[in-house]
Amino acid sequence: MATTSRLLNLLSLLQTRRDWPGALLSERLDVSHRTVRRDIDRLREMGYNIAATMGPDGGYRLDAGSELPPLLFDDDQVIALAVALQTATMTGAGIEEGAVRALTTVRQVMPSRLRHRLDALTFTTISAGPGDTASDSVSPEVLVAMSTAIRALEVLRFDYASDRPADSSTDNGEPAPPRRVEPHHLVTSNRRWYLVAWDLEKDEWRIFRADRIAPRTPNGPRFTPREIPGGDVTEYVSGRFKGSEQTNKWPCYGKAILHRPASYVLPFAGDGIVEDLGPDRCSLEAGSWSWVALAASLNRFDTDIDVVGPAELTRAFAQLAARNATTAAN
Repeated sequence: MATTSRLLNLLSLLQTRRDWPGALLSERLDVSHRTVRRDIDRLREMGYNIAATMGPDGGYRLDAGSELPPLLFDDDQVIALAVALQTATMTGAGIEEGAVRALTTVRQVMPSRLRHRLDALTFTTISAGPGDTASDSVSPEVLVAMSTAIRALEVLRFDYASDRPADSSTDNGEPAPPRRVEPHHLVTSNRRWYLVAWDLEKDEWRIFRADRIAPRTPNGPRFTPREIPGGDVTEYVSGRFKGSEQTNKWPCYGKAILHRPASYVLPFAGDGIVEDLGPDRCSLEAGSWSWVALAASLNRFDTDIDVVGPAELTRAFAQLAARNATTAAN
């Protein structure tokens, strides 16, 4: 084995576990103990902090150093790193320029097979999404398959695992046929991935959870892309998350006065607008997907509430009070 290849293999082994007995490294690399010691010295010269461990099975351990040496990643780690860097460019955390430069550096040294996978994986990051922030794992292969179909303008066929039994079987109990959609955008929001697509069976726009998608092969025929409602995928998906079909606005929006100081309400106001009205009062303009949901969200501040408007919000409080009275009576 050439020295460079052996060093890379040695580095890969050291990165997979904390302690490596010298005899085991010698066996894995098929070289003498003396060669292992020389290679360890070469890695130390490159900046790797490799400590020698004592004892009958004395060996080596890769520790953190004072500087960042060259790193070695496997294929899945490279794709994961590239996806994370693409997402980081849109976080607004002040690391956008560094993320772009790091992504360029990673891409330049990628093998062609990984570069093709990365180039096929394009997506949109949306900062605001549903309240549920649970993470559901999606394999890179599924993400690449969806993104490739989007770029190629090919109908995507897939099985979809839904919470609704009607989506997983036909009326006679047989497995449902695969979904057929025109895929348009791959979106990530709140640690979840979504596919925005035109559903050919239901003849409407749909947003599918990517972790529930199992692509079928081959893809279907090519299609002419439709325009996303409103022309902007970020606005469209953000609006759908809020319960609106067309615009990125809450369908129900109202204003109330809360008998709490603004400093108490502000940390929990979300995208609402808080106005300070004195030491013990503030106003809150906020929205929700329904009037009753908005009334319930205002009750979470556990205080007296004066509705400013509209009348639908006042009626929602009455409806909520009636429901709560029935619940308390049972």
